[in-house]
Amino acid sequence: MTETRPAAEVWITGIGLATSLGEGLDANWDALQARRLNVDETGFAPYIVHPWAKVSLDAQIPKKGDQRQMEAWQRIGTYAAGLALDSAGVKGNKEILGRMDMIVAAGGGERDLAVDTGILSAQAKGNSAPGFLNERLMGDLRPTLFLAQLSNLLAGNIAIVHGVSGTSRTFMGEEVAGADAARIALARIAAGQSDIALIGGSHNGERKDLLVLYEFGDFNLKGKFAPVWARRQHAGFALGSAGAFLVIESKAHAIARGAKPYARLTKVVADLARRNGTGDVKATLDTLWSKLGKLDGGGAIITGATGVEPVTSEERAFLEEHPDFAVRASGTSFGHTMETQFPLGIGLAALSISRGALFPPGDSSGVEIEMSKPPAQIVVLGVGHWRGEGMALVEAIR
Repeated sequence: MTETRPAAEVWITGIGLATSLGEGLDANWDALQARRLNVDETGFAPYIVHPWAKVSLDAQIPKKGDQRQMEAWQRIGTYAAGLALDSAGVKGNKEILGRMDMIVAAGGGERDLAVDTGILSAQAKGNSAPGFLNERLMGDLRPTLFLAQLSNLLAGNIAIVHGVSGTSRTFMGEEVAGADAARIALARIAAGQSDIALIGGSHNGERKDLLVLYEFGDFNLKGKFAPVWARRQHAGFALGSAGAFLVIESKAHAIARGAKPYARLTKVVADLARRNGTGDVKATLDTLWSKLGKLDGGGAIITGATGVEPVTSEERAFLEEHPDFAVRASGTSFGHTMETQFPLGIGLAALSISRGALFPPGDSSGVEIEMSKPPAQIVVLGVGHWRGEGMALVEAIR
């Protein structure tokens, strides 16, 4: 009979955050403590975005040629990945990087707005003969644009710039992609199939093409910024630009190299509610909650709630059944970062546990309450604006 090996304990040993609030853990923590926001209500009016806080790219992407061939979302992600590797103390360690696995949650690349606008204008004016579209696309689009739009190029750029060259996976699928990146990485390390992994994603919310795409579904927050829980009458998300990456590894591997953990990643679960009727999402969240294991009362929940309806109201109904958990909506402070929202939540949870405090409430709606004691357990919650649900349990290491 084959013996079943016990699951390895998994630690979070590196956190890389490059967001609208700033670069690095201190800048983001200080902004959260001060309830500071970075919101642009005019640059993409009537839509609202949380723009990326500009950084010196040379600090994490030293070659100008590498910077030029990336689109903005790839630069954001590659930069945040470098911060995570620095945080974990493995930056430049070729032996570890050579076997470090990588799971990235990413969307597609950006459109060439000038080409798209020219084609649409010509068609509107009746100047589009048969074959016009193919001719314009073949003649106007540079071949590298298609490469730049590939979702797995973020992982490729991280490998090129930082030398992370173990196995590589890229998940697409909006918010739930981030949950699955964490879920698969945790499962592999717990099962002994991997020792250390880099997980996360990046998102550029300052894209007119993306705003138009989401406007077709009436998902964008318009007019004036409001916290996530104050959007019921004016529903929608404010897209955010952010990169969030984590280094997770087995306890044994971390101890062997003398790494200090931020927190333990205990469990990640995900599902896909049918969303055919009211209550479907809440029922799925109830089921996921039951799979997290033993939860002590008085913990915290960091949710990536979007502000989109009706799903945010369903999520709120779920949260109201757990009043002893202090809730924080990351979307109020960082905007909605799609694939990146879930790893961002895990990063914020681990950071809060390591700092011995939960950051203050983001609004006065009453959904978010003060938490005076150090959090020992934080549940990260992700509910997609259109589909997909996930939860993670992040705990203090005792």
